[in-house]
This record gives sequence, C-alpha cells and structure tokens, in this order.
Amino acid sequence: MTPNLPPAIAGYFAAANAHDGAAMVRHFAPDALVVDEQQDRRGHAAIREWEAHAHAMYQPLAVPVSIATIEDDIVVTATVSGNFPGSPATLRFAFRLSGGLIVRLEITV
Repeated sequence: MTPNLPPAIAGYFAAANAHDGAAMVRHFAPDALVVDEQQDRRGHAAIREWEAHAHAMYQPLAVPVSIATIEDDIVVTATVSGNFPGSPATLRFAFRLSGGLIVRLEITV
C-alpha cells in the first residue's frame, strides 16, 4: 500500500520516476537544497542537473513504502531500483517543507 504523501512529496516522486526534471523542480523552493551521495545541490538549476545525471547513470525508480515525521522532517522510506549495484535498495528520503514546497531533501541509506 502506498503511503499518503503530502502533495509536494508525491509530486517529487511522480516527476522523478517519469524523469521529468522540469516538473520535479516545481515542487522545490527556488533556493532548495538536495543532499545525495554526500554532495550538496542548491537551487533549481543544480537540482535539475542532479536529476538528469542520476537518471542517466542509474535509471532509478523509487516506490515509497512508509512515511514518518521526525522533528522537522517528513521521512519517506522507498524501495529504489535501477542500474546500480545492490538494486533494489531501501533508501531514506528526508524532506523538509515550507509553504507547500520542498526546501531540503537528503537521501541516505
């Protein structure tokens, strides 16, 4: 069963899985921060570049399986499959929202 996600987070996963970078960044604040593979990407241009690179390298598909609120973050656990060693993997997506937009996303194992 898919967890009930806030609109910005549901939109992020739908757009990322469709490899639609333009739609994906609409769910982020203009100065949002994404931390993935211990690298920071700030702002729409950097986030779109990150999405394009990740898709080209890994062809990831993320299926959310659970959601929890931990302090100021909404943490979604997702099964991510793609072209990478250890696929599928369970990853943790920690989102911080403000004004209905994602202001921070950190992806970890």
